Amino acid sequence: MNSIRIPRERDNDYGRAAIKARQEFIRDQTDSPAEHVTHYSLDPCTLPGNVENFFGVAQVPIGLAGPVLVNGEHAQGEFFVPLATTEGTLVASYSRGMKLCREAGGITTTVLDDKMQRAPVFSFNNAREAKAFSEWLDANFEPIAAAAQTTTSSGKLIGIQKFPVSKLLYTRFNYTTGDAAGQNMTGKATFAACAWIKQNYPGELHFLLEGQFATDKKTSVVNMLHTRGKRVVAEITLPATLVEEQMHVSTDKLYAARMRGQLGSIMSVTNNNGNHSANGLTAMFIATGQDVANIAESSALYGFSELLPNGDFYASITIPALIIATYGGGTGLATQRECLDILGCYGAGKVYKLAEIMAATVLAGELSLGSAVVAEEWVQAHDDLGRNRP
Repeated sequence: MNSIRIPRERDNDYGRAAIKARQEFIRDQTDSPAEHVTHYSLDPCTLPGNVENFFGVAQVPIGLAGPVLVNGEHAQGEFFVPLATTEGTLVASYSRGMKLCREAGGITTTVLDDKMQRAPVFSFNNAREAKAFSEWLDANFEPIAAAAQTTTSSGKLIGIQKFPVSKLLYTRFNYTTGDAAGQNMTGKATFAACAWIKQNYPGELHFLLEGQFATDKKTSVVNMLHTRGKRVVAEITLPATLVEEQMHVSTDKLYAARMRGQLGSIMSVTNNNGNHSANGLTAMFIATGQDVANIAESSALYGFSELLPNGDFYASITIPALIIATYGGGTGLATQRECLDILGCYGAGKVYKLAEIMAATVLAGELSLGSAVVAEEWVQAHDDLGRNRP
């Protein structure tokens, strides 16, 4: 039985004829009129490397939140934040949190670490052979790094972590990747490094390029502890009077709710003791052309807060695995680049700035939702803003 094939053109699959053939194919094979998805302003010639079998676009509404005031090492000043979402109340909630933080003097942000991994696993006949290879890796790091470097001008191998078990050695090859997210970059570089290892190691070994220990696009404790992407902190001290005035809740009640939520997070064994970091990050990822599947790792969050002796409220979030780019991938596509331009974050040298703005946005959203829950305004806000009206 011959299956029906999606139309393709070998020579020019992003040309008008190929795209029109797929649009007509959809109309013929399905019940969809394919009216809205087939209208777009971008140039299909820019899409090779981003999508195959292109026929149209998904139009996601983008709202503007802010401004958020950031006191960062790389992001300094006020920023209006584009959020691509279909969830009512989201933009309004983040704007409310940004207003609170702005009136408190802004959010301080700090990028603590920057790593991207590929994680080969090496196999041996027994544990002693694995131990000997581990020691050999340490002694030969420089030529291994040089081999990896032959494949990239912006990535750099900065270390190899080793995790022995049985007769296997799991490793994490840690790289800096410049303004790119770097998963493909690190894969290519690590393959070159492993080829050099295979050729030069005096004993017998076998390897898989990825032993599932980089946990690519999967949340994991190892990435939360050791960093994957950018590790960034956002923090603020909120005056008690301002919190009560703006959020209609006292700081002692806010802190008490925080502690109860902390226990709930422990009981449910989550990767996140905050409220909804995935909301703001996903909306920014879609708007700015990030690989949205990386939200699986990037939404991990450590929240920490203190009720200060004078009643003021210290709040912070640490995002330990924020995987983003300001160059390459989907960031250069038409609407995505425009959203990065709104933030002043497109191109080389801007990825730490974007990381700090994202972290500040997450903290503002955490404070807004947390306050709404305590003040019993959460359900009403969704009733007012989160339902489609006729």
